[in-house]
Amino acid sequence: MLKQHSNRSPKPFFTPRRRRLAVSMEKAGAHGGKRWLPRLLLLAALTWLLMVYFHLAMFRTPPVSAPHASLVAVVASDGEDGQRFRLRQEQQLKRISSATTSTSALPERGRGDDAACRGRYVYIHDLPRRFNAEILENCAHWYPWHNMCGYLENGGLGEPVDNADGVFGDEGWYATDHFGLDIIFHRRVQQYDCLTDDSSRAAAVFVPFYAGFDIVQHLWGVNSTAAEKDALSVDLVDWLTRRPEWRAMGGRDHFFLSGRTAYDHQRRPESDSEWGNKLLHLPAVQNMTVLFVEKLPWTKFDFAIPYPTYFHPAKDAQILEWQQRMRAMKRPWLFSFAGGARNDPYSIRHHLIRQCGASSFCKLVQCRKNERNCLIPSTFMRVFQGTRFCLQPTGDTMTRRSAFDAIMAGCVPVFFHPDSAHTQYRWHLPEAHDAYSVLIPEDDVRAGNVSIEETLRAIPPEVAERMTETVIGLIPRLVYADPRSRLETLRDAVDLTLEAIIARVNKMREEMGAGREHLLQKQNDDAGSQQRS
Repeated sequence: MLKQHSNRSPKPFFTPRRRRLAVSMEKAGAHGGKRWLPRLLLLAALTWLLMVYFHLAMFRTPPVSAPHASLVAVVASDGEDGQRFRLRQEQQLKRISSATTSTSALPERGRGDDAACRGRYVYIHDLPRRFNAEILENCAHWYPWHNMCGYLENGGLGEPVDNADGVFGDEGWYATDHFGLDIIFHRRVQQYDCLTDDSSRAAAVFVPFYAGFDIVQHLWGVNSTAAEKDALSVDLVDWLTRRPEWRAMGGRDHFFLSGRTAYDHQRRPESDSEWGNKLLHLPAVQNMTVLFVEKLPWTKFDFAIPYPTYFHPAKDAQILEWQQRMRAMKRPWLFSFAGGARNDPYSIRHHLIRQCGASSFCKLVQCRKNERNCLIPSTFMRVFQGTRFCLQPTGDTMTRRSAFDAIMAGCVPVFFHPDSAHTQYRWHLPEAHDAYSVLIPEDDVRAGNVSIEETLRAIPPEVAERMTETVIGLIPRLVYADPRSRLETLRDAVDLTLEAIIARVNKMREEMGAGREHLLQKQNDDAGSQQRS
């Protein structure tokens, strides 16, 4: 409370008593100064040294953080049952929901401090626009029958899905193209917390070449020649190999991504008529780490990462809320199949359609040509959410985006070939394949030796429940978070991918330092010979 001003004059500072005290102190100082001054100086010096010590301790010691526990390991642990896991998830959800952390502003680039980022830095090449931005400008003409520009909205996520029937969450769900990872992955890496502008400090070097978008604009072109399909890939290699960053490890610390399958990039160099381009046959590319949504089975320099789904959370709470919702789902159907038949007589899809249609335990969504219902994302997600096991046969290639949509819905995938997931997504799926999926050999289905219904009904209910819990626990590591934000504590598919790439590069760096570079070259030569055979 402020005091009222007074018209009276202020009292003089030196009253008679204060003057006597000052004189007394002056005399004491005159006689004792030589004795007390060194002590005061020593005390001041010690105080200053202590301040410097604590300052250095605070700013030079790496921050201690709890390790990221695998959700799958938590669920599968014999020492912790599903009930305790759910309770812990609920507590974490409450803590995050009550937090007031804002994600409206983009995180600052490279905000990680040196101690936390040492050995984790990523350098992003500043490529000429022809390798990415100019490709996007042609989005209206990638396909002769469809304008893809709408799928590039919201950082590549596409437009928000129509959630009128409440199948999806209120936030974080988009109509994402299943081959749209080129831009999503690039934007997410730009939000990585350990970026550097100094390539000499980088553990890995990202090349933001939109390889998938590049090839798709030539696959259905009326007059696209082999040279046109290969042109930008050859140009990229020429540009990269002239850079000083390349010379550090001969490109072995470089990585890039195509949002399509590796099949689209492995045309034989001597062929002008085959599908796709020859990107994977370029020697410089074989020195790098290449990412696809589906890899080649016989090569060792390319790796599969998950297909993008419709779910792109902007914060941890959105993931945890969705997991809780999937745990509470009632699943009246034992198994389901959503998809269309194939003209290929070797395909097992017509066997699945026949078995599912004949079973009272199966929900069938059969997609025929131009059937509009199958173009609506909620059609499949509603079925997956009400099903315990979702059949995931091969599609046009060995893998399907549908397998990841099913996992987002808490539905246990049933595969019919190891190359549909088990040999593909080793960075993101557990090594214990039977913990989260079922494998029924397609040869047995094709020969009529197996009943899918009987196989799945033979799984004990408690085992099926545990598998469902494991699948729901996988959700955070399979989503691609909204590239305009950053998750608080959970790690998404990009985080796990960068971690695996850095580990791979570090291993090669050690081998090169130990003089075993010839082994790396032999590995690439062996991969090339297997590919040619």
